Amino acid sequence: MVKISKSHEDYLEAIVMLGGTNEVSVRSVDIAKKLDVSKASVNKAVSLLKEKGLAEQPYYGDVTLTDEGYEYANAVLDRHHLLFAFLTQALGIDEETANNEACMMEHAISDSSFEKWRAYIKKLNITVEG
Repeated sequence: MVKISKSHEDYLEAIVMLGGTNEVSVRSVDIAKKLDVSKASVNKAVSLLKEKGLAEQPYYGDVTLTDEGYEYANAVLDRHHLLFAFLTQALGIDEETANNEACMMEHAISDSSFEKWRAYIKKLNITVEG
């Protein structure tokens, strides 16, 4: 899978959090609101996601993820949920701090390290929601 920037991963994650899939579209204005960015920023990001084959958007239409985009977005969201659960349940970090830090960490950790972390968290019997 092609690796994209943290910012663009956030766009994919936001689309899925808003209910977007490879079949269900999301409005650009809702993405802008979710990420607290301008609609112009969303349009620019979606253009790049389209170039990478991760999203589709007809002219002035709503945004739909490709199969690859949906898979990528869910992987980012999965990382976030797992890291959030670990930070709150295993380390006792408050939810707001844990959410912010999970967002930073989800983009930085390698796939192989994340899989080892996932196995470790499973051994701890941490409940992952999402």
